[in-house]
Amino acid sequence: MPDSLPRDDPERAKGIWYGMIDDAIKALTQMFSPQLRSVLWKSIGLALVLIIVAGVVLDRLILWLVGTGSTSVETTLGPHAHLPVSALAWLFSIAASLGVVVGSIFLMPAVTAFVASFFADQIGAEVERAYYPADPPGRTLPLARAMIEGTKTALLAIVVYLCAVPLLFLVGFGAVIFFLATAWLLSREYFELAALRFRPAEEAKALRRRNATRVFIAGLFIAAFVSIPIVNLATPLFAMALMVHVHKRIGGGTLPVQQARLR
Repeated sequence: MPDSLPRDDPERAKGIWYGMIDDAIKALTQMFSPQLRSVLWKSIGLALVLIIVAGVVLDRLILWLVGTGSTSVETTLGPHAHLPVSALAWLFSIAASLGVVVGSIFLMPAVTAFVASFFADQIGAEVERAYYPADPPGRTLPLARAMIEGTKTALLAIVVYLCAVPLLFLVGFGAVIFFLATAWLLSREYFELAALRFRPAEEAKALRRRNATRVFIAGLFIAAFVSIPIVNLATPLFAMALMVHVHKRIGGGTLPVQQARLR
């Protein structure tokens, strides 16, 4: 059964919240350390490239659809419809450009989830080295496995966000759904990336499910971070560093690497 905060033990619940805030502060401060600075710039650069490419593709696709639609309408209605159809096409083009900007904002969590797969191992190893030098180090996570996890999360994020978009028309409600969906999606990915350095995949997933509430709470911090424009380009560093600390608190991260490989 998923865990919950201990309602009958307010001091322990308070300790969990304080511990989570402390982990978030550690993650924020370490982002700018000399050891992670190059990873920070590389992750920002890759995220920017992906966002720009996605924006250009969306823009071209929407403009092509508008152009094709206006031509079809003008052919159907005759030459006298040229002026109103052209005006409508121009308005749709402006709306499409605004839609690309908004779409890029919505795509940011998915993009950063994919970007994280390239740098999760470097970030995890550095956090472990800096804060847990006495613990057994985690094993290197194969890039292919990390990319599969990142791609699955990114695609799932796009599906969930497309379902959440209609709710945005409900004042405030859609934004809340989007925020909670982001927390749920990103907390799953980053916690499992941190846990996979110490545990087999099934055990990492089971550990996340047993501690679903605490993992989700950590995801709320990630969702808040990714909602800040420009700053959210550094989400992979903050989220991965945070989840390394969360995994250490929940699972100890003390499973010997040799034992993990044998399972």
